[in-house]
Amino acid sequence: MFTQNRKNIAILGATGHIAKNLIIGLSSSQDYRLYLFARSKEKLDSFLVSNNIVDNFTICEYQQFEQASRYNVIINCIGIGNPQDLVSNPFSVFQITEHYDNMVLDYLQKIPETIYINLSSGATYGSEFQTPAAKDKSLTLDINNLSNKDYYGIAKLNMEGKHRSLQKLKIIDLRVFGYFSSYIDLDSKFLITDIIHCIKSGTTLYTSPENIMRDYVHPLDFLQLIKLCMVDNIQNDVFDVYSLKPISKFEMLEFFAEEYDLKYEIKSDKNYASITGSKSSYYTMNYKATSIGYQPHFSSLQSIVQGYQQFRMRNKYENN
Repeated sequence: MFTQNRKNIAILGATGHIAKNLIIGLSSSQDYRLYLFARSKEKLDSFLVSNNIVDNFTICEYQQFEQASRYNVIINCIGIGNPQDLVSNPFSVFQITEHYDNMVLDYLQKIPETIYINLSSGATYGSEFQTPAAKDKSLTLDINNLSNKDYYGIAKLNMEGKHRSLQKLKIIDLRVFGYFSSYIDLDSKFLITDIIHCIKSGTTLYTSPENIMRDYVHPLDFLQLIKLCMVDNIQNDVFDVYSLKPISKFEMLEFFAEEYDLKYEIKSDKNYASITGSKSSYYTMNYKATSIGYQPHFSSLQSIVQGYQQFRMRNKYENN
């Protein structure tokens, strides 16, 4: 039986960027007991110790998933975090997505009252973002010429399709467009990580003249949305995730140049096409999440400012 006053929450992919912030946010409350699943117990142990997280959690093996506990909520944070992985092994996005999603769906068939929150992606809208996502945005897919830029979105869309077909189950998909915190993986290939690498090394960032738009959700806003999805009366649905305001590339570059002495140059002859497709306006104007009470408090710039300050403090502490 479920406990009356404490929710048992399983977090899959517990060493991931977003998952780490959820663990910090949820573990501080006695209202939750966390069951943490990760492939590397050593990385998870190190993270928990460094953040002084000493109770309200159990570390589990994936083989223990069905036996570890009865879960009120399952949060699936597993995914391909680095776009470069799509180049080296594009089939892996389908394998990984299907394996763990089916594992959770098998569990829900046995215990249907469990809430399943899955981290999806803005890539479900397709690979072209000349304009931002919106409620009426249509997916364009060249089915006779599929390539790396399509696979991630197709895998996520397939997952969402399965979830919507199971209308009687409490499954929520959250489409994440961008997220930034001090726990970002610096080995991932994104604009923000390129900026951080250049600041750390003192090298120059070369960028195209295109002024792209990005949206970085603050960890506290995302935690707010997660909690809104954990209520007993939640229905099977999908929501886009967004900050208070997106940010342009040159706003970001100017901030880091002024505050952290970033050096950058515009190279009009360079090709900086994204692995997952052209995304000049990769954010959403689909604010459906307001229907369950979501109201972001932080803009993308605030997310970057606070996240990078924490990143510098944490790395200074760990290097001493």
